[in-house]
Amino acid sequence: MNPVRKGFLIRIRVLSGAIILAGLFLMTRLFFIQVVKGDAYAASADKSYVQSADSFDRGTIYFEKKDGTRISAATVMTGFILAVNPKQIIDSKDTYKKLNDVLPLDEAEFLKKAEKKDDPYEEIQKKLTKEIADQIKALDIPGVYLYKDKWRFYPGGSLAAHTLGFMAYKGDEITGRYGIERQYNETLSRGVEDLNVNVFAELFSNFSESVFTQKEKEADVVTTIEPVVQNFLDQELQRVVDKFGSEATNGIIVNPQNGEIYAMTHQPTFDLNNFGDVEETSEYANPLVENVFEFGSVIKPLVMAAALDAGVISAETPFYDPGFIQVEDKKIENFDKRGRGQTTIQTVLAESLNTGMVFTMRQLGKERFRNYMLAYKIGEKTGIDLPNEARGLVSNLDSPRDLEYATASFGQGISLSPIALVKALSSMVNGGYLINPHVVKKLEYLDGGSEDIVFKKEDSERILKDGTSEKIARMMVSIVDNTLGEGKYKMEGYSIAAKTGTAQIPNPNGPGYLEGRNLHSFVGFFPAYDPKFLIFISNTAPKGARFASETLTEPFMNITHFLINYYEISPDR
Repeated sequence: MNPVRKGFLIRIRVLSGAIILAGLFLMTRLFFIQVVKGDAYAASADKSYVQSADSFDRGTIYFEKKDGTRISAATVMTGFILAVNPKQIIDSKDTYKKLNDVLPLDEAEFLKKAEKKDDPYEEIQKKLTKEIADQIKALDIPGVYLYKDKWRFYPGGSLAAHTLGFMAYKGDEITGRYGIERQYNETLSRGVEDLNVNVFAELFSNFSESVFTQKEKEADVVTTIEPVVQNFLDQELQRVVDKFGSEATNGIIVNPQNGEIYAMTHQPTFDLNNFGDVEETSEYANPLVENVFEFGSVIKPLVMAAALDAGVISAETPFYDPGFIQVEDKKIENFDKRGRGQTTIQTVLAESLNTGMVFTMRQLGKERFRNYMLAYKIGEKTGIDLPNEARGLVSNLDSPRDLEYATASFGQGISLSPIALVKALSSMVNGGYLINPHVVKKLEYLDGGSEDIVFKKEDSERILKDGTSEKIARMMVSIVDNTLGEGKYKMEGYSIAAKTGTAQIPNPNGPGYLEGRNLHSFVGFFPAYDPKFLIFISNTAPKGARFASETLTEPFMNITHFLINYYEISPDR
């Protein structure tokens, strides 16, 4: 064949192929606009040239009960907007009277809007039900209009508010701003952000993105949050606030074997459907993930487990406690400034003796102590699927001074988030495996597929040897059986392990600690030798109680009893 003719035919074929591909792309886009987005554009057309920024579609977030039953945690509601065209209103007071008989309205506010004669559109009220809208429509009042609308709705109100997050404006765009709503924003989004666009502009828009980029797959989200457990934890910690006038309480219930978080709460909380009522936006943040704290004595089991793992101590190791110990220029004392004389390491943990913890750290040696503590990942992000996670502040473990290691041994001078503490404690009790704490267990894609988010501890890094978890559990069970409330909280048939912690609150404006204000913490797990639940609760600046054992023992035991009954946990001893 003539080379010129052959080249010409090749060019024709390439051009034809390009035209066919372009045609297919345009047909696909047209189908997307007319069919997939058809309802959204129809809803927009109902408002003529007026658009409500709340007109959108979005995936559902679910809670899942223990039996697999799902409950909507965040969904999209459909209803109506009531609006007026002041130019068409004949008698604004009469219009108000007729509307007020169906829907109670503020008269002054209504008249202010209805008498703006140079304004063709004024919104009166959003989120009307179909029943109310039908009654208003039947009145057939000139200048009164109803427009279809959609909005984000949270059936649980304040339930798991800090975990779920909410939708709000970021500039001109409404988007997920906190919690799961933000972390999984792209997954939950349905791509209907701006419906008032020219069809041809929509047809040819984002050509390069459509061809060269792949949008995250759209899905509904199934959480690990168990709503009954979450509600119980919320109520129990609210009672603590009410009883002790606390500034705040926090709580996490997690499966230490796989990192699934059944409940996560911070009090005071807020109603997700009325988040605008919150005075300070800082209240939206989740301190369990975003803040770090000096926890004090609940760190001691981590140190003790490290020393048990290294084989440098046992529960029966003798220790003489004089009540204080001098480290460099600082005198370190026990919380009650008393010495116990000749005792054992079991008593050091049970009675939370600072002197004994310094002894335990010294048995490990500074370098080995530091390596174990960092192996718990207390200075790193846990990777939890929630935004704005904070890193722990553990630079004291790099200090050349003995003092910083001594204070770190009893939980002072190092700070970490509650979720980081939970991760470290879970590894301590589950055989030594680092878990990945998470609040989402499944993504269900719109195309019919799904993705289970499963964690197997055996696939993760192991930081403690066989037998260490059992040794530290045995010591902590003894605390509940014999020490806490002098043994009155021992549960026949169940091995419950626990440790309390009372810590000073660092001065946010300078060195030292705040006078008379403490952070109480309580950690526990059960069944102790194969734990299914690990509980962390804390109480900030309670009044009328000095120690965590006074404010958090009863709540912990109430939560434990509830979980045993709700999940029908069999006795283990």
